[in-house]
Amino acid sequence: MKTLELLRFGEDFELDLRAYQLRRSGHPLKLERIPMEILLLLTEQRGHLVSREQIVQRIWGAGVHLDTDNSINGAIRKIPQILRDDPEQPRFIQTITGRGYRFMAPVREAEQPQADAAQPPPQPRSRTLLVRPVMLSLLVVVAIVVSIVWARSRAPRPGTEKVMLAVLPFQNLTGDARQEYFSDGLTEEMIMQLGNRDPERLGVIARTSVMRYKGGRTQLDQVGRELGVQYVLEGSVRRDANTVRVTAQLIAAKHQTHIWARAYDRELKGLLTLQGEIAQEIADEIQSNLGRPKSSASAPSTRTARDYEAYDLYLKGQYFLNKRTTAGIEAAIGYFQRATARDSTYARGYAALADAHALLAGYSTRPPEHSVSQARAAALKALELDPRSPEAHTAFALIVQNHDWDWQTAETEFRRAIELNPNYATAHHWYAEHLMWRGRFDEALARSERARQLDPLSLIIATDHGAILFFARQYDRAIEQFGSVLELDPTFPRAHIIQGAYVEKGMFAAALADLEGQHPKHDVWYWSAVAYIYGRSGETAKARHALHELLQSHRRDPVKPELIAGAFAALGEKDSALAWLERAYAERSGLTALKVDPGYDPLRSDPRFQSLLRRVGLAP
Repeated sequence: MKTLELLRFGEDFELDLRAYQLRRSGHPLKLERIPMEILLLLTEQRGHLVSREQIVQRIWGAGVHLDTDNSINGAIRKIPQILRDDPEQPRFIQTITGRGYRFMAPVREAEQPQADAAQPPPQPRSRTLLVRPVMLSLLVVVAIVVSIVWARSRAPRPGTEKVMLAVLPFQNLTGDARQEYFSDGLTEEMIMQLGNRDPERLGVIARTSVMRYKGGRTQLDQVGRELGVQYVLEGSVRRDANTVRVTAQLIAAKHQTHIWARAYDRELKGLLTLQGEIAQEIADEIQSNLGRPKSSASAPSTRTARDYEAYDLYLKGQYFLNKRTTAGIEAAIGYFQRATARDSTYARGYAALADAHALLAGYSTRPPEHSVSQARAAALKALELDPRSPEAHTAFALIVQNHDWDWQTAETEFRRAIELNPNYATAHHWYAEHLMWRGRFDEALARSERARQLDPLSLIIATDHGAILFFARQYDRAIEQFGSVLELDPTFPRAHIIQGAYVEKGMFAAALADLEGQHPKHDVWYWSAVAYIYGRSGETAKARHALHELLQSHRRDPVKPELIAGAFAALGEKDSALAWLERAYAERSGLTALKVDPGYDPLRSDPRFQSLLRRVGLAP
C-alpha cells in the first residue's frame, strides 16, 4: 500500500513528512520545530491564506493569551532564508501584511512505501481492550521515571551551553492582600540573585515578563514556550506575626518534572536581610542541582533597599515607567523620589529615577534641559553609592548619549553595565538602540534579540526592535513588528512609529488612520504628525494648516524644535528645516536619529546638514 508523504517544490526542495525533514538536492536542511511546523501548515494549505491565529492553534493550541508573535515572526523569517526566497519577489511564501501568509509555489506529491509488509498485524480489538488499563498504568509509571531521569541527565554541566530560567511570581498565601509586597519583593530578589550568580551560563528572565503570570494558572510547558526557558522556579510565602515560611521548587518546564524542592522556616526579624538570605540559599541549591558549583556569598550591595516601604515605592514606580507614556513616566518619578527620600542609600532607586527623568526628556514635547539635569544628578548619585550597579551605568550611558552626544562614553558605559550583569535586559535594549542611532543595524538587531530573550513579553523592547527595522529601511518587517505590539496593546504609544513606516511605503491613509485617536486633537504631537504625513503625501494646503497650528502652539508653550523641523522637511522647505535643526542643536535636543531617520533624507546632500552630523558626532 502506498501513502503520500513526500512533497516536492521549486527545482530541488522536498519535504519528507514521515522523516520530518526538509531537503535540498537530497541534502537535509536544518530547520527548527516552529519554522518546520509553519512550513508544513503552509504547504498543507497551499494556495490559501493562513492566518497567524491558525499558526498559533497549530503550534501552541487553544487558550494562548500571551505574546506568540515574536516566535512566529522569527520562524517566518527563517523559512525564506533557508528556501533562499526573495522577500521582495517571493517564489514560495507570500506575506499579506496584517492578514497572514500563503504558500504560492506548485507542489508535487510523491509516493513512499509504508512500513514493511512483513510486520505482524495488530492484535484483535478485544485483546487490546483487555490489556489497555494495565499497559496504560505501566506506561504512566515508566514515563514518570524516565522523565525524572531525563530531566536530571539534561541538567547543564559546567562549561556547557547557556540555559534560561524564569522565576515565576512567588504566591502570597497569607490571605492578606497587603502582604503582596513581600512576595513580590522575594520574586525580585530571586531574579537579581540568580541573574548575578553565573550570568555566562545561566540566563534569568526579567521581572517585566514574569510578572505577567502573577495570579494566573498558565501551564508550565506553555510558560516554557512563551519565555523560551528550560527551567522554572515556583515559590510561595506564608507568614504570621513572628515567623515566615518560604517554599521553592525547581521544575523542568517542558516535562513539568520536579527537580528539587525545599521549605524555609524563619523568624520574622529584619525582612530585607531575611529575603536576601533565603534568595541566596535557593540560588546555591539551584546552582548545585543544575550541575554548577556553589559560589561564595557576595558582600551586601546598596542596590537592595534598606527600607521596605522604599522598595515598595520603587516597584510601583517601575510599573508606571513601563507604560511609556508622559503621564506614566511623571508618576514613576514621584514614586522614585519618595523611595530615595525614605532610603538615601538606595542606589537602585536613584538609577531608576535617572531612567525616568532621561525618558521624560524624550517623551515630553518640552525642551529637555530640566529633565536632563535631574537625570544626570540621580545617575551620578547612584554610581557614587554603588559603582558596580549595572542600572546606574545604563542610566548614565543613556544621558551622555542623548544629551551630550558622547557616543564613545555611552558605548563604554553600556558595555560596562552588560559586563556587570549580562542578564540585565534594559542594558541590552538601550545598547541596541545606541547601535541603531549609529547605523550599526546588524549589531543592533543581534543585541535587541538578546534583550527579547531576557524579557520576551516586554512591549517596549518588542517595539524598539521594530524601530531598528524601520530605521534600517526594512519597512515591511517593521510594520509587522509594530502591528504585533499594537495587537497586544493598541494604546502603547511608541508602537505608533508605525505611521513613519506607512509613510515610507506610500500608505498615507493607513498612517492617518493610525494617528486618529492616538493624540488629542490640537495636541502638538498631533499637529506635527499631520503636517508630516500630509507634507509627504503632497497635500500641501493641509500640511501648511497643520504646521501653522504647530507654530501657534510653540509660541504659547515652546516645544522641541525637531518636531517643527520634521514638518518643514516633509514640505521640502530645506532652509526652514535646517534652521529648526540648528535650534535643536543649541538646545541639545533630540538629534540622536539624525543619521538614520528617513524623514531627513531630503536634507542629506546639503553641506549644512553634513556639518550638523559632524557636530553631533554621527558623521561617517
